[in-house]
Amino acid sequence: MNYGFVKVGAALPVVRVGDSLFNAEAIIELMQEAEKEQLDLVCFPELAVTGYTCGDLFFQQNLLDCAEQALSKIAEASSGLQVLIFVGCPLRLNNKLYNTAVCIQQGKILAAIPKTYLPNKHEFYEKRWFSPAGEYLHDNLELMGQQVPFGSNILFCSGKLKVGAEICEDLWAPIPKSSDHCLAGANLIVNLSASNELSGKNRYLRQLLSQQSARCLSGYVYASCGWGESSTDLVFAGNGYVLENGVFLAESKRFHMDKQLVTAEIDIERLLSDRLANDCFVEEPLPYIKLDFNLAQNKELKLSRTINPHPFVPTAENMAESCEEIFSIQLAGLAKRLHQTTISKLVLGISGGLDSTLALMVAVKTMDKLGLDRKNIVGITMPGFGTSQRTYKNAIGLMKALGVSMKEIDIKAACTQHFKDISHDASIHDATFENTQARERTQILMDYANKIQALVVGTGDLSELALGWATYNGDHMSMYGVNAGVPKTLVRYLLQWVADQTADQKSKDTLLDIIDTPVSPELLPLNSEGKISQKTEELVGPYELHDFFLFYLLRYGFKPSKILYLAGLAFENKYEPSFIHQWLKVFIERFFKQQFKRSCLPDGPKVGSVNLSPRGDWRMPSDAECRIWLQDLDE
Repeated sequence: MNYGFVKVGAALPVVRVGDSLFNAEAIIELMQEAEKEQLDLVCFPELAVTGYTCGDLFFQQNLLDCAEQALSKIAEASSGLQVLIFVGCPLRLNNKLYNTAVCIQQGKILAAIPKTYLPNKHEFYEKRWFSPAGEYLHDNLELMGQQVPFGSNILFCSGKLKVGAEICEDLWAPIPKSSDHCLAGANLIVNLSASNELSGKNRYLRQLLSQQSARCLSGYVYASCGWGESSTDLVFAGNGYVLENGVFLAESKRFHMDKQLVTAEIDIERLLSDRLANDCFVEEPLPYIKLDFNLAQNKELKLSRTINPHPFVPTAENMAESCEEIFSIQLAGLAKRLHQTTISKLVLGISGGLDSTLALMVAVKTMDKLGLDRKNIVGITMPGFGTSQRTYKNAIGLMKALGVSMKEIDIKAACTQHFKDISHDASIHDATFENTQARERTQILMDYANKIQALVVGTGDLSELALGWATYNGDHMSMYGVNAGVPKTLVRYLLQWVADQTADQKSKDTLLDIIDTPVSPELLPLNSEGKISQKTEELVGPYELHDFFLFYLLRYGFKPSKILYLAGLAFENKYEPSFIHQWLKVFIERFFKQQFKRSCLPDGPKVGSVNLSPRGDWRMPSDAECRIWLQDLDE
């Protein structure tokens, strides 16, 4: 596997009912195409060798003999191919006929898996011809002069990849066969199917596939027969799908009259990471045979799937719904804290930046929900040595427009006095110069909250927590951090959604200008033009990169080398590989070294799958070493 990816395909040949030799040629052609596209695995439809709709022709010895001859021809044609092949074929054993999935690689038949659940209702009457897997958990049958493992409980293994096969109705059963496979260790399922079309059936099929691959935390390749099958009573659309943990990666054209090969890459390491965090996937001692096969490792991986550069940001079609849900989680968390403490007032530091604006909007909507006066919110703006007119004006304008209580406290005199008290030269703009301002602001917020019996709402976000981009016991501290679970790349989208929901044009205009303002702590003096001189992303790197790194490091536990590879694909038209490498190294170093700030993090609501609360999602020692992560990055 390359970075844990396995390239798979659903092959949909054009068949002739009952003409096994013709079908073998069609299958071989698609096998060779799969090899040319460097697939690791390809799945063909149910009974592809004969055609599914043979009816009572399955009683004919001639058909069954020719099917085995065709299967031998397919196996022989695979002798020079690396791809693992699953093809549907009827096979006889002990005077019974079975509907099987035959696994082939490099000229050898590895095993045959009989169908477990045979439909025998409505348009289906498979029990007329076939026997169910029944007692054959594992047995042997003779094919091509060799003893071939035969049974429903067989997995095909190569390193981390473990493949299980099920056939059509096996998926539709109350407990699908793939569930057993995955509990036995399978992380990729192939389904050889012959599902006819009915009005609305495909929609239900897609739901079933999505749910099963998600429930099993597995990859899933589905190939169903299509053009060429008999239309005496039924029509088959030729459905081919590739899924990963509930998500459709690729799909065929339905009702297509030519052959198709549907391909995609499945991230096995991603699936294993999810399973590692899920207690349901401890492998059970089920009676399974696990057969080894060869997975080519020398291929250069070229992903066809798109890597989303902003994994925390909802898709366009889900944006409004997701933003409303996230905002509601923040609101509910703050409302509960007010209810529990019997406090009815809030204090926030309002800078005119993104994070404090989002926190203020959450506070306002919380007051509205609780039926409390917005004047119970005290927004304190605290101009310092680096405060710009743009952010100051936006802070004041937004508070006025929202109708909250306002207070302005200039911190420059207090900080200057503090510099004198600790004998610090104020012309030296170092960490002392910056952190003095941050801690002075936090002291004002805390003390004023005590004065009016209020709760200090924190404004720092998830991305800042990951980088440690906060002053310890300064803006790092609050009484409840409503943004603690929201990454920086998502903040702008949430504020855009809030702006779109705002009827007041003045508030909306202010929100849009805040969204457009460069991210800055504004702790250093302005430049000669009176503009912000300290831009966060010039100092620690682009937040969109850091959020990407954070997502894949925490959500899936990927190695830095794989994160670098994925980031290179996601941002290939924006950043050079060396630039991404530079900031990934910075991210790793800061993430490890700044854990001590997260270890004493104030309470705040989790809103997504990645969170850094030391009480729940992320418990990390503050003095852990990052050496092996940096070493992996540079190998």
